[in-house]
Amino acid sequence: MLTVYIDADACPVKDEIYKVAGRYGLRVVVVANAALRVPADPLVELVVRRGFGAADDYIAEVAGPGDVVVTADIPLAGRSLEKGARVLDPRGQAITDNEIGRMLGMRELMEELRQTGAASGGPPPMGAKDRSRFLSKLDELVTAVRRTHAPAG
Repeated sequence: MLTVYIDADACPVKDEIYKVAGRYGLRVVVVANAALRVPADPLVELVVRRGFGAADDYIAEVAGPGDVVVTADIPLAGRSLEKGARVLDPRGQAITDNEIGRMLGMRELMEELRQTGAASGGPPPMGAKDRSRFLSKLDELVTAVRRTHAPAG
């Protein structure tokens, strides 16, 4: 069964994921460093992994072909892609094998610039357009995965 894994600690689009998952009857695994409120739904599971990187490690270990990982964490995105999962960031950008190398390099560059004081801050706040784009892209991605990984019958 297609599962959507949410890197949940800082994910601003959990409600949008629940909405799409509910429409398709998808399993959702919310992975966090601390307990969070999740919908009372048998298809929604909360997994708490305490410790630095433990939530990411869990997702990278269990996600695989036919699954979708929602994360803004570029290294986790890379690890998920290596396992065959599809990856979407919270702003609706699909992260693929073609982009991950560039994204990892850009992340490293930005980290160096922040350390030297040449860059600061983060992405702009999420807006209605971002949420709408995410909903649309998640729907497209789920449809594509379902088509590609349809059960044999």
